[in-house]
Amino acid sequence: MDELILKLKKEIIEVLNLEDIVPEDIDENAPLFGEGLGLDSIDALELIVLMEKNYGIKLKDPAQGKEIFKSLTVMADYIQKNRTK
Repeated sequence: MDELILKLKKEIIEVLNLEDIVPEDIDENAPLFGEGLGLDSIDALELIVLMEKNYGIKLKDPAQGKEIFKSLTVMADYIQKNRTK
């Protein structure tokens, strides 16, 4: 799963245009929103698109995102269990 987490870090940096951030700067156990990485609701939409495009995961209920995007570790675990690509 470490490989998937590293890949996600790179994808998140690219998709969200996080300048001056490298994968090593992102703590996979820190919250993605609020105090952790500090993402917002627009970023959440970008993450949903990233999961659908890169991993074939379509969220039926956007409220699921709140649980899935708790941290990078939780997100990677969800992708690993539900990916179709």
